[in-house]
Amino acid sequence: MHAEIAEPAKRLRVFVESGGCSGFQYGMSFDEPKVDDSVLESEGVAMLLDPASLAYLSGSQIDFDDGLHGKGFEIKNPNAQSTCGCGKSFN
Repeated sequence: MHAEIAEPAKRLRVFVESGGCSGFQYGMSFDEPKVDDSVLESEGVAMLLDPASLAYLSGSQIDFDDGLHGKGFEIKNPNAQSTCGCGKSFN
């Protein structure tokens, strides 16, 4: 019998990084929690945010558009001064 090695649970990380058409872009990945992360939960989904990303995303709403012409994940950010046409980049 082999002993199983328990891996830390990965969660959805939502982050902001430099780049995109407008200066900053949104990103998502699965990652392990870090010491300084904030963990938020919405409709049973736990999300990780680093302190810098949390500052940019405070008050934001993340939706998933899966309709006929759906774009996938869509972030509505009240802190963005402008956004580009792709919806993944802001200023």
